[in-house]
Amino acid sequence: MAVNQNFQTLRLDYLSISSAPFLSRKPAQLKGTLAELKPTPVSLQNETPPPLKPITPKTSSKQRPFTVTYLINSCGLSLESAIAVSDKIQFQSPERPDLVLALLRNYGFSKTQISNLIRKRPLLLLSHPENIIVPKLEFFRSIGLSSSEAARTLSSDPTLLTRSLENQIIPTYEFLKSVLLSDEKIVAALKRTTWIFLEDPSKSLIPNTAYLKESGVPQNCVSLLLTHFPEAVMQKHESFCETVREVKEMGFEPRKSTFVLAVHALSGKGNKSIWDRCFEVYKRWGWSKDDILSAFRKHPHSMMLSEKKIMKSMDYFVNEMGWPSRAIAECPVVLFFSLEKRIIPRCSVFQILSSKGLIKEDFSLTTVLLPVEKRFLERFVSRYQEEAPELLSVYQGKVKSEGL
Repeated sequence: MAVNQNFQTLRLDYLSISSAPFLSRKPAQLKGTLAELKPTPVSLQNETPPPLKPITPKTSSKQRPFTVTYLINSCGLSLESAIAVSDKIQFQSPERPDLVLALLRNYGFSKTQISNLIRKRPLLLLSHPENIIVPKLEFFRSIGLSSSEAARTLSSDPTLLTRSLENQIIPTYEFLKSVLLSDEKIVAALKRTTWIFLEDPSKSLIPNTAYLKESGVPQNCVSLLLTHFPEAVMQKHESFCETVREVKEMGFEPRKSTFVLAVHALSGKGNKSIWDRCFEVYKRWGWSKDDILSAFRKHPHSMMLSEKKIMKSMDYFVNEMGWPSRAIAECPVVLFFSLEKRIIPRCSVFQILSSKGLIKEDFSLTTVLLPVEKRFLERFVSRYQEEAPELLSVYQGKVKSEGL
């Protein structure tokens, strides 16, 4: 496989760990598991075991096992976390853990990121750095994941470092490349969720992407969904097919990007729960079922907003600005704008211009809120600088519009 052959030529660039004994050897093939790395048992054969007592934060440092002390002093774990981790691993020598920590630091992992990684996957501390960790870090670097991105992504979910490069990671990469066509999009999907590399692609990814294409979804829309919302495509195949059929029944056109955005909005129990909650919130503002579905078809992610966001924005539009509630259903994209940074400043300018009779009061919602900032300033601020010189200060939030 081309990727595998190219990868074999990658150079290990962590030579700053000059004292590490493994640096004198030739890099092993990109295989390895953590199974060979077993904790060293502590023999209590000649000792009378003390009564079992829970270890509490009051335990003195002299009473702590070597593993707990090391996890605190070298890995930055709290006493409670170190005790929990020591239930999963035990070691009496710092040699291997020191190599792992030095390697992670050399690859840009911060102290906090190293602590998170060790707390979540402690066995990595006893892994062979050259065989287990380096090949994966180098592989992800080779496809464009920066050092800071790798540290952030892998410390959040270090499970990926425990998977086989040849049997899991590279085959998944090759499938993703066949669909997404670029490493940049693969990296974007990886940063969204590491699970896209953790599961066998034949279980969900391959059949789900195939079903989208069979349903008339074009390549660019499949790529959009897989790049930005990979978790949607990782649903169980039966559930995913049901969601796609439901979206079709709602009147979405498979050839448009809104189709895959709707698939995302309805994928999984969590998203469906949010969808149902949004439905009830919009009903409180007088929207009919047809209004809600119409808004959903125009902007599918309008059914993924928090209740707080919807309520605050609708309250301002309806009770402060006096706009009809159903007008928002006709242009649901306005619900995504920041109330403080966009909606209130622009509506304040609109109110001043209306009060001075400089524009008609029936200006549409979209006319005020949709234009990019430069266009808005030209049309509603600069044009009326002589008649209303205070507009820029109001827009910038330096002056309140009340009383002007």
